[in-house]
Amino acid sequence: MREPLSRYVRSYARSFVRLIGSGLVALWLAACTATLPPATTPQPAASPAGFPVTIDNCGLTISYPAPPTRAVTMNQAATEIMLSLGLGDHMVGTAYLDDAILPELEEAYQAIPVLADEYPSQEVLLVAEPDFVYGAYRSAFGDEAAGPRERLLELGIRSYLSVASCEDPALRPERVTFETVYDEIRDIGRIFGASDRAEALVAAMQARLDQVAAANGQETEPLRVFWFDSGDDEPFAGACCGAPNMILEAAGAQNIFADASGSWATVSWEEVIARDPQAIVVIDAEWSPAQEKIELLRSNPAYATITAVQQERFVVLPFSATTLGVRNAQAVVDLAQGLYPDRFAAHGE
Repeated sequence: MREPLSRYVRSYARSFVRLIGSGLVALWLAACTATLPPATTPQPAASPAGFPVTIDNCGLTISYPAPPTRAVTMNQAATEIMLSLGLGDHMVGTAYLDDAILPELEEAYQAIPVLADEYPSQEVLLVAEPDFVYGAYRSAFGDEAAGPRERLLELGIRSYLSVASCEDPALRPERVTFETVYDEIRDIGRIFGASDRAEALVAAMQARLDQVAAANGQETEPLRVFWFDSGDDEPFAGACCGAPNMILEAAGAQNIFADASGSWATVSWEEVIARDPQAIVVIDAEWSPAQEKIELLRSNPAYATITAVQQERFVVLPFSATTLGVRNAQAVVDLAQGLYPDRFAAHGE
């Protein structure tokens, strides 16, 4: 007995659908296989040209795979080095000015958030999400400020500290020179991939020193100078081995306390009178104005025998010029012109 026709039709239809379905699936799989890109293994991002960079600084060796993009500066000298290198777009915060910012850097400075008038706490610092913290003084990395550099590094935050202020005295230079300043500028240039700008800044500073050396010529009789930082009863003086002595020597002057150890020394007025400076550098600071110190020198009869006081030979410099940084070379020019105006007049300066 034959099967009904309808059964054959249904059986054929089912077979046809299965055939069509299998073909469509095969075509779909083939299409997907043709359009999917081949699987690849992710490759690490290439380092920028010149990186990674490794910097040894105050006992810490830190590697930089790329320039920091979220830097915070904790002191004026650090801020002015960064801005002088044109690195304002790498900064997300700044703090602690001693004086007005250099006029030529004012516009760039105004674009950067000020985190605190003095040092921000670590909590405030971390809100800025920095990847780099730069301090001119070790106090910037105190427990009440940014915190120890090692702790910052554990948080992924790299840092730099001026070598004249290394926490370990053995790591500080015995005597700072302009090469100390230049090395710091070069380090910051390397960290930010701005070595060309760093070399240009160093060259500009050295040109100012060369200008002073040319004006001083072969003069061999330097003026005896007292570097008066602060203090009424016991003056705080520039000593043998810090920025004050570096600036005095480059200006062609003799520091009357060059025999005192360290960068600064607390001395007595009896010593100042006995050493009889021919000129006095008077530092101007918000907490110790230059004019107040000059009035002290003029008004106390005990100081009337000092040659510099008798001749009214005072040269005022801002406190910020005494921290290692971009201001030091101009401080040499200003001091030398104040001490030896005739030499610069003859030299056409």
